[in-house]
Amino acid sequence: MSEITPVRILLESDKCIRCGNCFAVCPVSLTARMNKFPGPKHIGGDIPRPTHEFEVNDDNLFLCTACCACRDVCPGNISIEEITRVVRSKIVESGRFAKTLKDALESTVKYGNPWGLPRSERAKWTKGLTVKDLSKGEKADVLLFVGCTNAYDTRSQEVTKSMAKILNKAKVDFGILGTDESCCGEPVRWIGETGLFEELKQRNTELFEKHGVSKIVTMSPHCYDTLNYYYDLKKTKVQHYTEFLYELVHTGRVKPSKKVNMRITFHDPCTLGRKHKVFDEPREILKSIPGVDLIEMERVRDEGFCCGGGAGRVWLETPVKERLSVARLHEASKTKPDVVATSCPWCLTQLEDAVKTIGDEHVKIKDVAEIFAESIE
Repeated sequence: MSEITPVRILLESDKCIRCGNCFAVCPVSLTARMNKFPGPKHIGGDIPRPTHEFEVNDDNLFLCTACCACRDVCPGNISIEEITRVVRSKIVESGRFAKTLKDALESTVKYGNPWGLPRSERAKWTKGLTVKDLSKGEKADVLLFVGCTNAYDTRSQEVTKSMAKILNKAKVDFGILGTDESCCGEPVRWIGETGLFEELKQRNTELFEKHGVSKIVTMSPHCYDTLNYYYDLKKTKVQHYTEFLYELVHTGRVKPSKKVNMRITFHDPCTLGRKHKVFDEPREILKSIPGVDLIEMERVRDEGFCCGGGAGRVWLETPVKERLSVARLHEASKTKPDVVATSCPWCLTQLEDAVKTIGDEHVKIKDVAEIFAESIE
């Protein structure tokens, strides 16, 4: 949609006909925060008229996970999540927001990632693997844009290693940006730091141009969304790794041969699924693996339920009874799976935390790339 200004927010919120569709699908409203739903009426009512000055200091605005479920069912086509983001930016300008979010922003400024870890450790996951590093002058046909969580989080690093093994098995000429890679800017954009996002966008775009990048494969749906929607990369094709891996499998460049006896249910990441309609590729990848029994939860695809980690929520503490990941894991457990699979680092983190919260160690949370890598070893 076009740039959202204070006046446009008023116009957008005035389109709300109070039908309640957004309440009916919002994962936040479906847990314990119905009365705190950050919908258009709530947002529009917090903007004083007629000056259109923002004076919002409401933690409820940070409950939104940008899952986009509300947007899909709104008869007025109101982009509630985008309106929420812009109002958040005014709160961020005033400094009235959670310290954990401030720390994530400060770390991104200092280190190029929101996790508080130095650039020198960004490519440590490659130790012992064959991975080209463009920052060292090497060239490659495909840039694997690793992303912050997949580069630094020890659990998500296992997913990245699995993907590197798959690409090498398929003889894909790929490389990474190494210590030069910075956050794509998705988290800071949703937190509300628009200026920092623009700086990251410029830095990364210049790096892509410097290395002549024409094809990017991202590990995270959030990087995929940001590079596709909010960067101007007209000459560069951007794919999520499940799309790219599906093509490799479909064309026979890599073939799973080892039997993996698993009863699996797949959790659709909101950004990859509902927003970009990438539903079939991860499922087809899993179906291609010998021994996999793929079963579906009650709410999948467009009706999938959010893990709760999007739009900066991964850096905010949430009471157990309000954790969307716990509700989602309960739903997944009804299918009696061995593994709940996903294809997003934040979903992986949130669902694994849910396993620990519930205390059900019988269910494993794995990424599609990890499962596929097991089948080609």
